[in-house]
Amino acid sequence: MTSISTFLRRGGQILGLLAFFLPAFDTQAQVRPPRTRVYPRPAPPTDSLTDALVGKEKEFANPSVLGQGPSKGLIFHYERTAAFDITSDSKSNDFTDRRGTVSNNDRFIVKGYVPVWNRPHLKMVVGVNYEREEFEFKDRPTGYTLYDELEEKGLKTLGTQLVVLRPIDERNFVLGRVKGELNGDYTSSALRLKDYLRMSYELVYGWKKSPTFSWGIGAQLGYTFGRRSIYPAILYNRTWSDHWGVEALFPARVLVRHNASAKSLLFAGYEVNGLSYILKFRETLPIDPTLTTVELRETELKFRGRWEHEIYDFLWFGAEGGYRYNNSFDVFDRRNGRTKVIDNKLAGTPYFSLELFIVPPRRFLKQ
Repeated sequence: MTSISTFLRRGGQILGLLAFFLPAFDTQAQVRPPRTRVYPRPAPPTDSLTDALVGKEKEFANPSVLGQGPSKGLIFHYERTAAFDITSDSKSNDFTDRRGTVSNNDRFIVKGYVPVWNRPHLKMVVGVNYEREEFEFKDRPTGYTLYDELEEKGLKTLGTQLVVLRPIDERNFVLGRVKGELNGDYTSSALRLKDYLRMSYELVYGWKKSPTFSWGIGAQLGYTFGRRSIYPAILYNRTWSDHWGVEALFPARVLVRHNASAKSLLFAGYEVNGLSYILKFRETLPIDPTLTTVELRETELKFRGRWEHEIYDFLWFGAEGGYRYNNSFDVFDRRNGRTKVIDNKLAGTPYFSLELFIVPPRRFLKQ
């Protein structure tokens, strides 16, 4: 199974061309800022549209508000769960019912963001990400096809995205994102784009009411809820006082923020994550040898608490913990995409994560 060091080496190769110090788009206050010294620059575009591009010209609207954290340029993330049970209910003669125990579920993530265009009426950021999810079962080998496939190969994601902010005037803006990812158990020698590629799209029209309040409405087409679907998106960013605010892209994510100081932020809320992985069996199934590829649809709900703290001028640390509830982890016949062959139930489990991320040095923010 791929070790942490191997993962970090691969992630470094993928992101090695990224600049060490990434310039950030500033947000200039339109009114007098809060009395306490909260970190004034908003976060960059990540996997949700709420952390979007911002511009230097105060007359043009953007979705960010005063009090949000520093812009993240390069991110290293490690996540692990406690042990949990898995129950597999077969819906096909090719599989049997099975119960097992996952001793740990690890996730390794590297992300990078680079601004490629920054003009008053058009701003763009390109992002890349590499992720690997690994399962380690208590009893190995398990003797069950799905469990052994997950144990040996793991689940990988290699993606890129383009986030575009189009300010219309000082009160209105349009925010869009296009993302493409290769999701599955592929290897470099057995990678076909048409088999593993997953595309998602997001579009929001927003209003900037003040430097401390912006909101918008739109839609997302993606895999947040497991299967590809369209669902509404309500963006809501607001700073109520010197120390409190909320950052949300409902229904996918809602976080309440507490600015403890200029160098320390606390968050609490929930997040819905979903992915669609393609799995190719290494061995032929005895009953139906034509069933060689399946689709694994995963949806989970995390209740999370998070702490972000500045270590040095350009280096921040993040720690997160909470409880993960798995809504679905089901396997579908890839040939038609509608026939469920295994209904998996994953027990809820506590999780924790650690993160290091590089932000623009303060001297850049002051320019």
